[in-house]
Amino acid sequence: MPTPSAPPSAVEPPPAKQRSILLDVPFLRLWTGATASGLATWALPFVLGLAVFDRTLAATDLGLLLAARTVGFLAAVPVAGVLADRHSRRGVVLWAGLASGAAAPVIAAGLDRSVLLMAAAAAVAGAGQGACRPAYQALTAEVVDAGRRQQANAAMTLAVRVTTLVGPSLAALLAVFLDTWALLVGIGLLWLVAACVPGRGARPEAADDTSKPPAGAGRASFLGEFTEGVREARRHPWFLSGLGALTAVIATGYSATGVALPMISRDEYGTEVVLAGAMTAYTAGALGGALLMAHWRPRSPGWAALAGLASYGFAPLSLVFPVHPVAVMAAYAVAGVGIELFNVPWFTAAQREVAPDKLARVSSLDFLLSYGLAPIGLAVIAPAIDAFGATAVLAACALICFAAPATAALAPSARAFSTARGGSDAR
Repeated sequence: MPTPSAPPSAVEPPPAKQRSILLDVPFLRLWTGATASGLATWALPFVLGLAVFDRTLAATDLGLLLAARTVGFLAAVPVAGVLADRHSRRGVVLWAGLASGAAAPVIAAGLDRSVLLMAAAAAVAGAGQGACRPAYQALTAEVVDAGRRQQANAAMTLAVRVTTLVGPSLAALLAVFLDTWALLVGIGLLWLVAACVPGRGARPEAADDTSKPPAGAGRASFLGEFTEGVREARRHPWFLSGLGALTAVIATGYSATGVALPMISRDEYGTEVVLAGAMTAYTAGALGGALLMAHWRPRSPGWAALAGLASYGFAPLSLVFPVHPVAVMAAYAVAGVGIELFNVPWFTAAQREVAPDKLARVSSLDFLLSYGLAPIGLAVIAPAIDAFGATAVLAACALICFAAPATAALAPSARAFSTARGGSDAR
């Protein structure tokens, strides 16, 4: 029988009037590190693209490097989840950041010399990025008290959206003055900030110690400890249903954005303005959604979050019919708002509901599935469009984006994202 988590409250307590979470020094240090890692993450593909532009890197080699980074990310996420629960979360952030920081100049050293060396370093950089994700999630719960975690998660996701815009733009600006080698070294320095700036949190204890091995007993294997995290996730029906919905939306809706939107922008509208405008509108909407969720506490946070996730269906739906470009951009803005209406309560609920000593493993399961299946959707959607036509495939993507969260909302405990009020545990 899985170890029970600490007794949760179904909804975060409304905070009294307090100063901004960004004025809290321990969280500000964590936020700064996460922002630096986000800038480094988003800048790397752009800088490597500049290497293709100046012919120091072939386009096929760029694809190899990005694939190697993705493999490293996916391989590191479950391992990091176990390590972050077994050892210090701060220590995992430190070593993950140092690994990515060391990999960046190695990528630079491989330019025009060894693609294999660059690919190995890209895999290490991806592993560092992947290791940081569950550790940062768990460290947030250590640094921030329960009443302010929603505000903290909104600030963290706001940083992600800002770095999405600023990372490539800053790299483009610096490229006027610096060469690719110097830019890659700069990315390494950003990772050093991500590694060294965050402080140590106050590690909470699990409500029940029976999961710990008795004195003298051997520690469980990595697989065994990760399986404990899976069992903990199964105790929360809202988590399993929500993760299934999130995975479905990313695998279909994001694939439509990544593959179909550029194609339709070119073929149907004859301009890249629709592509650029839709992506900008999405990011602007996400920024607005994060700001909204810093203050709004919906009465049914789970249902509100799943409704926000379902709104991503408007993105592929806007590509089904020949509508004005402004309608496409508006649909992507709505999708951007909705994704943050989901993200912030989702992360906050996990930090509240999951047993503290298993939080990193459950978070790693979240990232592993939601990110891990996305490449499959990206690989399948183009052949599907060739076989069935863009209209049918995009309509199917929209239907899945609407239906998956609606189905997840029917699960026990989905209304509040809380097992305490939502129904019986899954066994």
